Amino acid sequence: MLKNIGLLILCFHMSVLSAQTIGNSKFSIIEGNQVVSVLIDKSDSKVVSIASNIFAEDVFEISGKKPKIISKSSKESNVIIAGTIGKNKIIDQLISSGKIEVSDIKGDWERYSIQLVDNPIKGIKKALIIVGSDRRGTAYGILELSRKMGVSPWEWWADVTPEKKENITISIQNERSKRPSVKYRGVFLNDEDWGLQRWAALNFEPETGDMGPKTYAKVFELLLRLRANTIWPAMHSSTKPFYSFPKNKIVADNYAIVIGTSHAEPMLSNINTEWNHDTMGEYRYDTNSETIKKLFTKRVKETADFDGIYTTGMRGEHDSPMIVGEDDTDAQVKLLERVITDQRAILKKETKKNPNTIPQAFVPYKEVLNYYQSGLKLPEDITLVWTDDNYGYIRQLSNPEEQKRPGGAGVYYHTSYWGRPHDYLWLNSTNPVLMWEEMSKAYQFQSRDIWILNCGDIKPHEYNIELFLDMAWNMDDFEKSSSVKSHMNNWATREFGSHSATEITNVLFENNRLAYIRRPEFMAWSQVEPVTKAGETELTQYHYGDEVSARIKNYQDIIDTTEKLYENIDGNRKDAFFQLVYYPIIGASKLNQKWLYNFKNKFTAQQDRQSANYFREQSNAAFHRIEKETDYYNTKLQQGKWNHIMTMAPRFLPVFSKPAMSQVDTKEKASLGLALEGYQMEVNDEIINSYANVLPVFNSYTDSKYFIDVFVKGEGEVNWEATPKADWITLSEKKGMINGYIGETEKRLWVSIDWAKVPKGENKKEAPLGHDFQLIPPSFKVNSAIDFISNGKTTSIGVSVYNPEFESLKNYNGFVEDKGYVSINAENFTRKKDGKQAQWQVFEGIGYTNKVITALPRNTKSITDIEKIKTNSAVLEYDFYTFNFGEVSVNLQAVPTHAPHAGIGVHYAVSIDNAEPVIVDFQTFGRSETWKENVLKNATVKSVKQIVNTAGKHTLKIWMVDAGVMLDQVLIDLGGWKKSYAFPKETVKK
Repeated sequence: MLKNIGLLILCFHMSVLSAQTIGNSKFSIIEGNQVVSVLIDKSDSKVVSIASNIFAEDVFEISGKKPKIISKSSKESNVIIAGTIGKNKIIDQLISSGKIEVSDIKGDWERYSIQLVDNPIKGIKKALIIVGSDRRGTAYGILELSRKMGVSPWEWWADVTPEKKENITISIQNERSKRPSVKYRGVFLNDEDWGLQRWAALNFEPETGDMGPKTYAKVFELLLRLRANTIWPAMHSSTKPFYSFPKNKIVADNYAIVIGTSHAEPMLSNINTEWNHDTMGEYRYDTNSETIKKLFTKRVKETADFDGIYTTGMRGEHDSPMIVGEDDTDAQVKLLERVITDQRAILKKETKKNPNTIPQAFVPYKEVLNYYQSGLKLPEDITLVWTDDNYGYIRQLSNPEEQKRPGGAGVYYHTSYWGRPHDYLWLNSTNPVLMWEEMSKAYQFQSRDIWILNCGDIKPHEYNIELFLDMAWNMDDFEKSSSVKSHMNNWATREFGSHSATEITNVLFENNRLAYIRRPEFMAWSQVEPVTKAGETELTQYHYGDEVSARIKNYQDIIDTTEKLYENIDGNRKDAFFQLVYYPIIGASKLNQKWLYNFKNKFTAQQDRQSANYFREQSNAAFHRIEKETDYYNTKLQQGKWNHIMTMAPRFLPVFSKPAMSQVDTKEKASLGLALEGYQMEVNDEIINSYANVLPVFNSYTDSKYFIDVFVKGEGEVNWEATPKADWITLSEKKGMINGYIGETEKRLWVSIDWAKVPKGENKKEAPLGHDFQLIPPSFKVNSAIDFISNGKTTSIGVSVYNPEFESLKNYNGFVEDKGYVSINAENFTRKKDGKQAQWQVFEGIGYTNKVITALPRNTKSITDIEKIKTNSAVLEYDFYTFNFGEVSVNLQAVPTHAPHAGIGVHYAVSIDNAEPVIVDFQTFGRSETWKENVLKNATVKSVKQIVNTAGKHTLKIWMVDAGVMLDQVLIDLGGWKKSYAFPKETVKK
């Protein structure tokens, strides 16, 4: 099944590389008994030897034969010569003799050239020559050969076992890599308490009982394979400080990995575990600066000869604000400026270098951003590392003046987080297209010096880590939102073969879509700090087709697809599939279903439905499925290789527990119960042969359909029959049996209308001037009923249809009112007009509808003057038709991004027909309640009042005020919208 995987991988990685090509040929690594050797120079950097040995091990895993790493040339047909300019004598000779050309990479940052040369030196017929502009460039070039052989960067970390081959021949395009898009690219190992540290201490590295040099060596190997160069080491109190193991910094240097530290760890020091209150006093710079400076000085002395990025500034302990004597912003700013001045003095003294030549970062995280915005003076050579709000939305980016700073800028981004309003530490629930959009924006605003991804425990963040680092390596390959899906498809092809790649990509995208609407970790509607109990869901169970049941079905669909895929994955990739696809999807699905079935249990128990007990069982089964899969991950997968890596309940929060359930116990005789869409309570069966129990109005222009739940109350079985009283009423089922003991305890029937058989209403040019959609004049409504018969008792359910013929709607294509609202997916505009500077673009794979629309480029100057908005700005138009009129609420749902900087906001302008545009502002500030609601829902909704002055045709206009604001959905509420989590589905004329 994976015969062509090498070629597929080559195509994938050449796409990612976007190198300049100068020809094409073949090179044999293994041919029969001939095994290529790798010729390096002992005086070259250690990482060159390490990368060569990684490559040799990869060859051995594929073929069972291992290339020799040699430092002296010998007579061989083929050889690989790998080295760094100025560090390898043979390479330097080849350059001076003109046999290889390196002028365009020499002296540049982390670049490499791969060239095939005949008779390069005496005794060698053909050489594959890898030249690096520096030590990391050489290592990346060597490991590019592993990629070309089909070896995944996740070969060890996700057990992507290489395909076995007797011979290995790779296609070689003489190529020169581009300079990386981002200078320092890496990850932050964080919140390691729940997996990575436990796994290292109890399984992988018990000799140190912690994350020591053996663990970090495997992490650094992964970073090299992913063409990363930077790490912020794990820093929680459960983990010994990185520098407490003297070998750690040696291993990092051997692998050419740059060490940095987070916003709470100034000067490469780990305050969580290195600050001892008993011996060092309080961690306060205003009262204890000399002791703090001693710690900084010690660390600089220890690291002066190694590659590092020194985090400047200071926060408090344990990710808290800095303590100062005076609780005012001016005092905090002045103290922070003093801290930075002292830190730079220490750097100058201990390194004997000018501080402006030493990599430094300033991370304006949480309250520190306020200090920076309040006028903190920061040396121009320090890199500004902007942060997201912990939920994937970057809080601020460099303005035009800041973009000129020699220190440049970067981004610290989260796909894992511990904190308010709720953690997401278990699964990778950050939408990759959202990450692409935010990092693309950062790149456009010149944040290109440091990119760090908080990836928690590494697992299960594998795909997003690779996407993040591939973007940092070459952002040119990610110009459009569709680039993410292409990247994922190529990734799935490399890992699992072309036969299943598309289906894997689609199921992962659907999993991401559902997680975007509500992360699995947020499904208990609880919060943290302080931890609250599970709350009431915002998902409705009786409006708009039942959001809870729809979500259960959506997750069951991807469970079914994933299980089927798992069965058909090739044996050597099943363990990889379990880690990269199966466990994340099953985990997310079952955590959702656990709570969704719990919501069903509580709702149906209120109506004494016997089905409440079934839903309780399904919720418990989902909980136990998570237990089962997690146990397999830890104890059975790869014979226990990953034992302790996966915890299904980080911090033991309520969302991970088995929910409290209701049980229906009754000795009453079985009877039939009915519940209708649109009603929270069951049908009142004391009202016989009446239209008091009526379904929502069926609208011929939207082809509505609604559900009726048929359920059993009490013990025993019940036969039922449903008889429509008109031939135009269609039921999904007309009779059946439900049983309170076993089997089916309830049935959902769908009621729809055969519009060809419904009598037409009056033919008029315009709609009636109604006010309440349920009170449409009789001439436009047709009424009938469905009789439900059980045990000799008949209950009538009213059916009312709206089926007029309006001349004005005969050839109309657009949105129409239904039940007192108009619902629109923002990407489905009727017309659009691009502005003089900005153009509308649809992003795929993000938003509640899986598409959003925005105006680009993001750095377009904002238009805030109303007259200029009407004449110059880009505009979207949506035609809609109403049967009512009066004051309406136009609700805009957008992706909850933040303003990039002062001068560019998060606004749209809105009007209906020819009304004056009203500007809508989506910006939130700090950690407000609105911000919390937004990040928990991945949505921000703002409402403006408008007038619909007559029933009939109208046009909603939405103007760009600020570019880059992603519009997701629109709902025009004429008074009929009921409570729901998401907007109802589009009301498009059928």
